[in-house]
Amino acid sequence: MLSILLIVGGSFMLFKTSWFWSLTAKWTSEDGTEPSHLFIWNTRLGGSICLLLGLVGLFVTLLME
Repeated sequence: MLSILLIVGGSFMLFKTSWFWSLTAKWTSEDGTEPSHLFIWNTRLGGSICLLLGLVGLFVTLLME
């Protein structure tokens, strides 16, 4: 179950970065118009790591059955 949540969350962070920003960090921005390049880069990196860990966890779970 955790693997599926990591896959969904990681995909969301990787492919819908601007929407993720509007849900989580828009209020911290001074002008509130768009995420910074650093935020986009960090979010995509974190999303990639979550997606990779979720896929590995799912693969290991399927192998253990």
